[in-house]
Amino acid sequence: MKVDRDTIRSYMISKVLPAIVACWPKEDAGKTIWIQQDNARTHVLVNDEQFACAVAQTGLDIRLMNQPANSPDMNVLDLGFFASLQSFTYTTTSTNIDELIANVEKAYWDYDASNLRNVFLTLQGCLIEIMKAGGGNKYKIPHMNKERLEAMGSLPKSLNCDLQLIESVKESLGV
Repeated sequence: MKVDRDTIRSYMISKVLPAIVACWPKEDAGKTIWIQQDNARTHVLVNDEQFACAVAQTGLDIRLMNQPANSPDMNVLDLGFFASLQSFTYTTTSTNIDELIANVEKAYWDYDASNLRNVFLTLQGCLIEIMKAGGGNKYKIPHMNKERLEAMGSLPKSLNCDLQLIESVKESLGV
């Protein structure tokens, strides 16, 4: 199967938008929903007319955005979820594409969603480090010993960001 922009757009319109509509809380209907894509040339353009027309029919405010260039650490899926699925899939044997798909689907459905809590903490840590780096990508992914903190019952639900750092970032953005 050739995966090009038309294929991605069709999938977004026929699968992703209906899934969002089905799951989005009614009380949040007026809030903007951002779908972040990496910068693959096959992805839907942020101003794509067909996608915008399909979105208009949902009654929701759904918008596309591209992640900043060279920022894989801002994609929470790349930070941990895909790696977890991939490592689980490597423990299985696939002799053809159908078995591979079945193994990936099994890994997906068997995945313990509570593991994502740690991935979002890593994302928050990356965002703080990016701000410290002035928006650049010259930083190291922070390691917080999450497993140890969790075992001790002191794993935070979210990370705090220094107020001075926030003010510094706002100043650099002219906000």
